[in-house]
Amino acid sequence: QEQLVESGGGLVQAGGSLRLSCAASGPSFSNYAVGWFRQAPGKEREFVTAISWSGGSAVNYADSVKGRFTISRDNAKNTVYLQMNSLKPEDTAVYYCAAAIDRDHVGTKAHGYDYWGQGTQVTVSS
Repeated sequence: QEQLVESGGGLVQAGGSLRLSCAASGPSFSNYAVGWFRQAPGKEREFVTAISWSGGSAVNYADSVKGRFTISRDNAKNTVYLQMNSLKPEDTAVYYCAAAIDRDHVGTKAHGYDYWGQGTQVTVSS
């Protein structure tokens, strides 16, 4: 069982930046693909971005965040990062990281991921 813990959320003004981290405790995390999803109040959970186990072989972004968000990973630290720039009020949501045992999986569907964190709140004020 993989334990994922998100951190780095908070309150930021529109146009600002935040960096989220997803840290894992298990020894297999470096072999998993990892995705970020978000859920705003009253809305369904939606895909944000994902990265394969190696970081370089496959990366996927939702159109709404392309050019503003960047996913990366440091397997030596068992951590995946989400750098969020040019934040907009519509980015306000709880952000979740998720790990997929299929290490090349960068799909957009939540059911394709096996382990989930508890989420971190991101609030962007206008």
